Amino acid sequence: MSFVLHPRLAADTFLVGELTLCSVLLMNDSRYPWLILVPRQAGLRDFDDVPMGDKSAFHREIDYASAVLRSETQAFKTNVAALGNMVPQLHVHVIARFEGDAAWPGPVWGQGEAVPYESSAATQLITRLRRDFGMKG
Repeated sequence: MSFVLHPRLAADTFLVGELTLCSVLLMNDSRYPWLILVPRQAGLRDFDDVPMGDKSAFHREIDYASAVLRSETQAFKTNVAALGNMVPQLHVHVIARFEGDAAWPGPVWGQGEAVPYESSAATQLITRLRRDFGMKG
């Protein structure tokens, strides 16, 4: 079985780039700068499904994405979560939060409708994120 990105993740995000283990996606909701990391391994559903030899890299990539997003956005708080109730493929949300954002201080899930990025704004943010991650464009 080979890795295929879940269709819902593909429909709701833009590809930022690839780290060693994870694809880095940008959620198409301009209310919150929001990255999603997806390990490119088939059949992963939960954290304990990540092979022992990849766990350190997985956690380093989550930390790295958190630091990049916090630096890029000057976030007050970074939320990191892996729910997987709607999308069973293992993916980790890394969300920049700000006092007074649309869901503050509660969680972002179920809070209004997503506000898609304007095309140019998404392109600009993705370009900056790729630079910050050291990815080629």
